Amino acid sequence: MSNERQLGLFSATALVVANMIGAGVFTISGFLLASLHSRLAVLLVWAVGGIVAALGALSYGALARRIPESGGEYLFLSRTLHPAVGYLAGWISLLVGFSAPLAAVSFAFGKYAEAWLPGWPPEASGSLLLLVFAVIHAVHVRRGAWVQNLAVIAKLALMVAFIGFAAARLRPPAEDHSTGISVSAFGACLVLVSFGYSGWNAAVYVGGEVRNPQRNLPASLLLGTGLVTILYLALNAIFLYAAPMEKLSGHLDVGRVAAEALGGPVWGNLAAVLVCLALVTSVSAMLMAGPRVYARMAADGYLPHWLARADGPPRAAVAFQLLLALIFLWSATYESLLTYVGFTLGISTAATVVGLIVLRRREGHQLPVWGWPWVPGLFLLSVMAMTAFTIVRKPLESFVGLGTLAAGWLVWRCCCARQQPAEQPR
Repeated sequence: MSNERQLGLFSATALVVANMIGAGVFTISGFLLASLHSRLAVLLVWAVGGIVAALGALSYGALARRIPESGGEYLFLSRTLHPAVGYLAGWISLLVGFSAPLAAVSFAFGKYAEAWLPGWPPEASGSLLLLVFAVIHAVHVRRGAWVQNLAVIAKLALMVAFIGFAAARLRPPAEDHSTGISVSAFGACLVLVSFGYSGWNAAVYVGGEVRNPQRNLPASLLLGTGLVTILYLALNAIFLYAAPMEKLSGHLDVGRVAAEALGGPVWGNLAAVLVCLALVTSVSAMLMAGPRVYARMAADGYLPHWLARADGPPRAAVAFQLLLALIFLWSATYESLLTYVGFTLGISTAATVVGLIVLRRREGHQLPVWGWPWVPGLFLLSVMAMTAFTIVRKPLESFVGLGTLAAGWLVWRCCCARQQPAEQPR
C-alpha cells in the first residue's frame, strides 16, 4: 500500500489547483460582461460559482473518505447508485471531462504562443504540449507529481505578483450602466463560470494514490477550491476594472487586454506568459487525473483490458487519453465548447451528490457529511437551476450534452450491461 500511495496533501491540493486554473479565468469574463453589462454582476457570478464549487467539494469530501480509491465519479456512482450510472459518468469523463477540455486548453496555448513560434499553427504547438506531458506522466507517478507541483508554485507566484503590481496601477472604476440583470442570463452565465471552476474534484481521480486519504482527500478538495476562488475574484477584479467595458465585452483575451491597458505591450506579453503557464499546468493535471478513470473502468471490465493499470502509472490509459485529445484538437472548434462542457459535467457532479445522499440514507451517521443535509441539497439545487437555464438559453449545446449521455447509455446497453457490477460499499 505504501508503494502505491505516493501523493501527499500538497500534491493532491496542487492537482486540484492546476486542474481548476486553466483557460476559463482568462477567457470567460468578456463573454459574461457582454451578457450582464455590469462589472459587479460578473464578479457576483464568479463568487457564486466559487460557493457552488465549495459545496461540491464538501460533498465529494464525504464520499472520498468513504471510498478512498481512484476513479472519481465513475467509481462513486457505480458503488452508490448503479454500474450503468457509473459507466455514464466515466463516459462523460472520457469525452467531456478530459478529452475536450484538453483539446481546448492546448489550442488556447497554441494561440497564445503564436507570437513566439512564428509559422506554427496552434494545433501543432498544442500537440507538442500534450505529447510532452503525456510522456512525463507515463514515466513515474512521483516524478510527474513533482513537475506538477513546481509548475503550480511558479504559476501561483506569478499570479500573485501580477495581482499586486496591477492593483497598484488600477484606475478608479467607472460606473456601471446596467439596466437590470435577467435571472435566466445570470444562470446561463453561471454555467460558463462552472467551466472555469471545473477541476475542484480532481483529487478524487487519483484517490488510490493519496496517502492518508480519509484526511488528505477532503482537505485537498476544500483547500484547492478556496484558494482558487480567492485568486479568481482578485484576477477578475483586475481584468474588469483595468480597461473600459467596451474593450473587454465579448472578447476572449481579457487578460491581455487588461494588462496592455495597465502597462502597455510589455505587460501584455507578461500576461500571455502567465496564461501559457496556467494552460501548461492545466494540461499536466488533466493528463495526470483522467487516465486513472479509464484504467479503473478497464479493471472493472467496462473498457478494453489493455487500458487497465499494471505497475506504476496507467501508461496505456495515458496514451489513449493523448490520442483522444489530439483527435479533438485537430477536428473540433472552440465555439460553444465551454457551455457544452459545463452543462454536461454539471449533470455528472449532480448525480454523484445524489449518490452521496442515497449512501447517507443507507448508512446514517456512520457516514459523516459536513453540513448535512443543507450542503449537498444546496449544491443539487444550484446545478439543477443552471441546467434548466442552459436548456432554455442554449438549447443546441444542451441537446449535444444530452446526446452524449444517450450515446453512452446505448454503448452500455449493447456492450457492458452483462458485466459484473462494481463492489458495493459495506
